[in-house]
Amino acid sequence: MKQPLGVILAGGQARRMGGGDKGLLRLGGQTILSRVIDRLEPQVAGLALNANGDPARFSEYAMPVLPDSVTGFAGPLAGVLAGLDWAAEQGAETVVTAAADTPFFPCDLVPCLQLAAEGMAHPLVLSATPDPERGTVRHPTFGIWPVALRDDLRAALEGGLRKVVLWTDAHDGRVAQFPVGEIDPFFNVNTPEDLERAEALLKRKA
Repeated sequence: MKQPLGVILAGGQARRMGGGDKGLLRLGGQTILSRVIDRLEPQVAGLALNANGDPARFSEYAMPVLPDSVTGFAGPLAGVLAGLDWAAEQGAETVVTAAADTPFFPCDLVPCLQLAAEGMAHPLVLSATPDPERGTVRHPTFGIWPVALRDDLRAALEGGLRKVVLWTDAHDGRVAQFPVGEIDPFFNVNTPEDLERAEALLKRKA
C-alpha cells in the first residue's frame, strides 16, 4: 500500500472550550496543532489541514488549508471529504486523518491502520481502544480513508448523513485497536479541564 496523505481535522466549533481553535491552544510551550503535526508528518507523504473560516490564522504552518465543501458544519465526515478531494488532486489513493486537539495519539498510527486494511478492496479503518465497560471504542476522527469512495461519501453527506460509523459500517469498515497505557492515546482536549490534564500528563512524560 502506498504511503497515504495526512489530513488534520480542525473544522469543529469548539463549543465546550468557548469557541476558537483548540489546536492553537498552547500545551507545554507549543500549540497542540504543532504536536499533532510532529506526530503525523513523519508517517505520511504530505499534510493538509481541514479548517473553516480565515485560513490566514494557520499561515505559520505552511500547509494547505482545506475548508469543508458541505455547508453547515457537517461534522468530521465533511473534513474527511475535503481531504479526499485534495488527495484526488494529488493522485493519492488514501488519506489518514487525525484530530487537531489530540496531542498524544500513537506514533505508529499509520502503519497500524494500513496493517488492519490489508486485503480490503477499499481501505477503510477507524482507530479503536478497549474499554472495560463499553468494549471496543472507535475514534472516528482517526482513520484511513479511500479516495475511491469520495463520491459515495459526498452523496451520503448531501443526503444528511453525519454519523461517521454509519458510513464506515455500510462499507464494511474495520478497526485497528491500540493499547491504552497511562491514558487513552486518543484523549482529546475539549474543555479547559482537559487542557490542565494534558499539561499534567506532559509533565509526567518529561
